[in-house]
Amino acid sequence: MNPSFDNTQNAFAYKSTGDLKRARFLFSVIQSPLVVKLATKLTPALMQSGLPINGLIRNTIFKQFVGGETLEESARVVKQLGAYQVQVILDYGVEAKEGESNFDAVTEHFIEAIEFAASQSNVPFVSVKITGIASHHLLETLNDAPRLRSGIHDSEEDNAAWDRVKERMHAICEVASEKGVGVLIDAEETWIQDPIDRLAIELMTIYNKEKVVVYNTYQLYRHDRLRFLQMSHSIAKEKQFLLGAKLVRGAYMEKERERAQKNGYASPIHENKEAVDADFNKATEYCLQHLDNIALLVASHNEYSNQLVMEAMQTKQIDTHHPHIHFSQLYGMSDHITFNMAAAGYSVSKYLPFGPIKDVIPYLMRRAEENSSVNGQTGRELVLIRKELARRKGK
Repeated sequence: MNPSFDNTQNAFAYKSTGDLKRARFLFSVIQSPLVVKLATKLTPALMQSGLPINGLIRNTIFKQFVGGETLEESARVVKQLGAYQVQVILDYGVEAKEGESNFDAVTEHFIEAIEFAASQSNVPFVSVKITGIASHHLLETLNDAPRLRSGIHDSEEDNAAWDRVKERMHAICEVASEKGVGVLIDAEETWIQDPIDRLAIELMTIYNKEKVVVYNTYQLYRHDRLRFLQMSHSIAKEKQFLLGAKLVRGAYMEKERERAQKNGYASPIHENKEAVDADFNKATEYCLQHLDNIALLVASHNEYSNQLVMEAMQTKQIDTHHPHIHFSQLYGMSDHITFNMAAAGYSVSKYLPFGPIKDVIPYLMRRAEENSSVNGQTGRELVLIRKELARRKGK
């Protein structure tokens, strides 16, 4: 039988009553898009002003959504989650500053995270953002340069910079392959995604021959991504490598639509949520049909999508711990999905960011914005937290 996502005793067993009350307060606040909009504008400025607000941020939004400022601090959360059979995707949540020395430093942080993951029993993956090791300007230039698709480009400087990006990714993947840790390449905005996709395929061609090391991320709120997933699979079969596919709905909807309207091109985003949901579920179904050479990571907070995959696994008699199927939700959200699935024996993880408070602020602001904009998500979190608090009070 599939787990019930309404079981709050399982969902919040790892949280103290004090933690739950803080979460209740936080989700109550971020229910208001107006409050979130104001906070996202003011918080970075207040951090830079020197006012003593670090403690407030650390004990609220940081504690809810981040593992710690360092890997050592995050180790406590990793161990805590492991006690409930929940695995971890480590994410160095700092947004890199421009400059080759900064990109090299971020590369080292990714490698350190991989080495740490290899020392833990429940950290199978590390998330990598290409924007952490490559210039936005470079990625945008490559995205708009059709001739680069055949490996030719006018600018020697751009070619040299792109070679350095590839060297950084090869250094990351070499260590990951050696240590047995998966590398999840994050998806980005459409105007810089094309070179990232091509690099992901190039890396999979090398490192995914016998096991899945590299995963690309497919944002199914884009109307072309289901087709691109199928095309990626065709390339994988032709070049004889295993395709790593992390499926998400997407994170840049408002920004994508605004840019398309401003620049006068058709929006790359589906017109409505129903179309997004349909493509996401078709994508999971496609991957399940080809588990011999596709490794699927279902990264979703959508209860129905997770249930659909679990039901398909039961129908096809696929083991809950199949090495090519994994589920994931963000740390601090959807515990009712993560912990109930873990208790039922599924391979499921929390996406766990870490990094200094001042540097992780952009990530935290996005989490707040996404929570306030996702219809019903925050309300569902609040209902379940209140239900568990009431259950504990009535014991």
